[in-house]
Order: sequence, then C-alpha cells, then structure tokens
Amino acid sequence: MGKILVVNYSQTGQLNEIIDQFLSPFDPESVERHQIYPVIPFVFPWTTGEFFDKMPECVQEDTIPLKRIPFAAQHYDLIVLGYQPWFLSPSPPVTSLLKDPDFQSIMHGTPVVTIIGGRNMWLNSQESIKNLIKNAGGKLVGNIPLMDRTSNLISAFTILHWMLTGRKDSKWNIFPLPGVSDEDIKSASKFGAIVNSAAARSDYSDLQKEILRTGLIAIPTDILFIEQRAKKLFRIWANLIKKKGTTPAKRKRLVSFFKYYLLIALFMVAPVILFVYNLLIVPFTGNAIKKKKEYFCGVETK
Repeated sequence: MGKILVVNYSQTGQLNEIIDQFLSPFDPESVERHQIYPVIPFVFPWTTGEFFDKMPECVQEDTIPLKRIPFAAQHYDLIVLGYQPWFLSPSPPVTSLLKDPDFQSIMHGTPVVTIIGGRNMWLNSQESIKNLIKNAGGKLVGNIPLMDRTSNLISAFTILHWMLTGRKDSKWNIFPLPGVSDEDIKSASKFGAIVNSAAARSDYSDLQKEILRTGLIAIPTDILFIEQRAKKLFRIWANLIKKKGTTPAKRKRLVSFFKYYLLIALFMVAPVILFVYNLLIVPFTGNAIKKKKEYFCGVETK
C-alpha cells in the first residue's frame, strides 16, 4: 500500500473522533495525518454575533490565512480530506486549503476521499468541494457524509446549544445529544475498511458504490428540498451584507437581520412549506427526486 495523506479541520473535535475511527483499519505506517489550523483561530464556543458574521465570506468561499502544514512529500497515493459544512458551504479553513497552490500541486492527479461531519445539510458544500478538487486536478473517488439523524428542527436547536455553549450535552435533559451520534461515529471504521481495501488494490472504480452499499448513507427528501433553495438565498444575503455593510455598524445590523430571517425561515416558514411539498409535490415527482439523490450521493460533477 502506498502513502496516504489525511488532512482535516475540526473546530469542536467531533471530526477528529470520526477520522480516528475511520483510520482504525489502516496500517499507521502508511498514514500521514495533519490538521488545518487558521492563523487566527475561530472561537469556540461561538457568540451568536460571531457565528452569523462568518456567513458572507463562508458562502462566497473567501480564503483565510492558514498555518503552514509540514507535508512530508509532494505526492501521495490517496488523500483523505475531512471537513464540515458551514452555511451550506465548506468551512473557510478547508476552502482555503483547497485553494492553496501548494496543496493543489500535491492533490493534482491524486485520488481523494472526502469525509463530512455535520448537522444534516451537506449537498451544496460537497458540490463546492467537488469543483475545488476537480480544478486542482484531483480525482474525487469517494464521499462519506456522517450527519445528525434527528429531525431538522430538533438538530437545529441542539446544534445551536452546542455551538453557543461549548457543551455537547442534552439541553434541559430533554433533547437528544447534538451532533453525529456515537453509533455513527463508530461506523466510520466500516467505511475505513472499505477505503483501505480499495487503497490496497489501488482500484477506486467502484469505491463509492461499495460505500453506499453499507446502507448507512441516505438523503432525506426534506433536506434535498431545502438545500436546492436555501443556497441561493444565502448568496443573496452574503452579497447584500458585503456590499452594503461598509462600516462595522452597518454590517452588524445586516448580519442581525440575516440571523432573524434565518431563524424565522427555519422554525416557522420551512415547516409549512415542507408540509405542502410532501403533500402535493413528492407523491408525483418520485423518479426526479430519486435521480437527484443518486447524483448527490455520487462523486461525479455536473
């Protein structure tokens, strides 16, 4: 087996746990592992103001300065990239790494497997990752998204509790634990075994099919519906905030408007729209929905 590069950014540590499990079937001697560190670290736990203020640059995929990563080689036989979606986009540290010319040179001509740890929406962010990998000359051969499996509203509530307090515990001892479940984190070892086997053969042609055959990856129809529409709205808000937020006070005001817009849309508007969608649209568009899910579960670009 050749040399495998594993690189990821983890603000809370959850993705580190996922990758620990993923790597358990691998020979440690074959793995070179690094974490991504911004020059100016993101705070954790967040304040609400800091959290929502990161949206415009995140959605527009702006880069940030990163600490240098001491890669041991200029070429690897496989790259494993772990990341989180922020505001339906890749987190800025990962976007910045994928736009870095030195890392693009390392990635050129190399198979890449992505591992995602997030709340429940990853489709748009993975589309961006696909294009960034393709633009660098890499070849995406596998994608493993591990998500919070609770409902959209409950997971939104629990993730805000975690992000704003730093505590991955049960809110009021009533709600489920936030984030990816312990069971799903442990399941990453199953995916690791599949990727390890493909790496040993140097054959990734059917890797994503093998990953999907585990039955552990699924896209809820509600999430597909939301993601197809929400990213466009996020881009509108991102452009508005960056163009009109020319002073700290103006930007703060616009970010606050976005925050309340998002909370109202998430907790009040979306449930009504989804009810109508599931009642009147889903029963008549099953084949189209299936094809879209098959595309997003795959590794090809449009």
